[in-house]
Amino acid sequence: MNEGPGPSGERLRAAFDAVHDLLESRYGIPVRIADVLDPNTGDFDGFEIAVDHDQEVDVALFVLAHLFGHTVQWNVSEELRELGIAASSLDASPGPERLEAIRRYEREASEYALALFHEAGVEDLDAWLSDWAEADWRYLSAAYAGKALPGEFRAHLRPGAALLVPRSIPPFQPTRWVSRYSF
Repeated sequence: MNEGPGPSGERLRAAFDAVHDLLESRYGIPVRIADVLDPNTGDFDGFEIAVDHDQEVDVALFVLAHLFGHTVQWNVSEELRELGIAASSLDASPGPERLEAIRRYEREASEYALALFHEAGVEDLDAWLSDWAEADWRYLSAAYAGKALPGEFRAHLRPGAALLVPRSIPPFQPTRWVSRYSF
């Protein structure tokens, strides 16, 4: 993890544990710490979330919460599920309209992640999650622009992103759809 300002590894570990426990107890979503197909840091299929075993706690926390957001999307919207499945293939450069739809999809997932943080009692990491969500978009948008995956994810982190607003988590039933990579 990067040294310097920001939450400690201990704080991030406590947040990870709280989010993990809530996912399994309230939402019935199994969480696996497992080998995930490189270069991915996690995977999901609408029912289960996998976080790569080789991640530091900051990456693991972001991946877990963000993939929960996508899990919600996949279970409440066929359109978002189809967009997510198509977006997971970085082979084709999407046009401007499609890129904007993907940006909204990614942001919405992070807004659900923030709501999950708050439900889990993690109310002190809003700025941290907002910075990570913005870095995730910088990373992905560079890849969609046809560049190779642009290096280490942390190189895209910059403090001061606009704060996310938590999005109310709708009722949903976790359903296995399709794995993007590893299941």
